[in-house]
Amino acid sequence: MKLAPTLSAILLAVSAGSAFAADLPSVKAPPPVYVAPPMWSGFYAGLNAGYGFGLSSNATTVGNAYDQYYTSYFNQPGWPPLLVAGYGGLMAANSGNASLNQNGFIGGGQIGYNYQWSPTIVIGVEADMQGSAIRGSGGYTGVGQDLYSMGRMMLMPHGTRNSVGGGTIQAGLDWFGTVRGRVGYLVTPTLLVFGTGGLTYGGAWANGNYTSTSAWCGTPTDACYGGMITTPYSQIAVGSGRTSSTLVGWNAGGGFEWMFMPNWSLKAEAFYYDLGSMNLNGSAVAAVSNVAAHMGRAVPDAQMIFPTTRVRYDGVIARAGINYHFNWGATPGLTTY
Repeated sequence: MKLAPTLSAILLAVSAGSAFAADLPSVKAPPPVYVAPPMWSGFYAGLNAGYGFGLSSNATTVGNAYDQYYTSYFNQPGWPPLLVAGYGGLMAANSGNASLNQNGFIGGGQIGYNYQWSPTIVIGVEADMQGSAIRGSGGYTGVGQDLYSMGRMMLMPHGTRNSVGGGTIQAGLDWFGTVRGRVGYLVTPTLLVFGTGGLTYGGAWANGNYTSTSAWCGTPTDACYGGMITTPYSQIAVGSGRTSSTLVGWNAGGGFEWMFMPNWSLKAEAFYYDLGSMNLNGSAVAAVSNVAAHMGRAVPDAQMIFPTTRVRYDGVIARAGINYHFNWGATPGLTTY
């Protein structure tokens, strides 16, 4: 039979195939790959320094007038009320706007937390505290003239009073802090561009020094009084005030941050802040004049101005800083592909 040669041929073919397969390269599963955590995730802390530029430069002062001479002498118990027209000029002379331009250096530290939401999106929150040399000062002057008409029925002409007033206002921030959210986009894996906004609070203060001068009629004989007041006089008065308070407001801005080496980044940012306004109530700008003789009766006179100054606190902060990133909470691991 021819079965033996056929079987020999089959066995030879199988043997040759096995030898050929042994020469082929083997395919193995890939080894586990170490994956580093996102470099932006985790806590960080750092220092910063910069400058504050004030935007609202006006401190507005309004003077409220009171004249002891008329209220104390003519408004006697049982008398009809005395009507006096003529405080407008005195108030105008002691009202005005002072341009303060609150500017200065700032410096402090910040802490925060980032979460790298995706390969390009980073969200987080940051808080900072700053020492501040933001200061400003300015002055104002005013003039006014009162045309007096005095009497029970406003029928008795009384005379004129020329007034000049002014003040010097200082204001600023000794410290401030912010708590802000941040949302950023990774232009590259190490360069973050972000927007930021949130709460601002700070220690604000203001000082005021005020002066006022009034001259009656301007003639030695006081002829404009028709002889009623025989002792002419002029008056120079001064007053002052100081106040401080913690103000609370808001901020909004943006910046960029560069991870220049593992765990270290540099940042630059600018934001607008608005802490609102604060009122400075000055002491009475008052002085007792020389005694005026009214119808043979000596009457001391004291004109008083109660100045109130409203100061606004807002501006732009521009600063640069450095951060160290702890990367806590971002644990590396092993994966396969």
